[in-house]
Amino acid sequence: MQLNLESPDFDYVLRGADGRLALVNDRRLTRSFIVAPRSLVEDWPVTDVRSLDVAALDPVLALEPEVVLLGTGETQGFPPPATMAACLSRGIGLEAMTNAAAARTFNVLAGEGRRVVAAFVLVERDAASDA
Repeated sequence: MQLNLESPDFDYVLRGADGRLALVNDRRLTRSFIVAPRSLVEDWPVTDVRSLDVAALDPVLALEPEVVLLGTGETQGFPPPATMAACLSRGIGLEAMTNAAAARTFNVLAGEGRRVVAAFVLVERDAASDA
């Protein structure tokens, strides 16, 4: 069997994600973030998908996506209806899924050349919970 190394033609690849951290290229992220094939916005100030308001989508929408993948953490959750409507009224698809599923889906869509933006909600680890 012949194996070929494929180099993506985009700058950011998600190597994995869960509810507390993500690996973008070789960088470990522990705070919520936004990623597009050619952009990475760190420290997105969202910590709970259920309280995601329309204003918090501004940096996502500024990247002019055709589809938004919303990584909601370790388990799937959904933003308020007004937040979903803000995307739909602009003709932008919004798909909510676990962070792991969003990471896999982002890589597939970016590899297809789609205008995809993924926004990941990460829960910061509490030092007390690690003790």
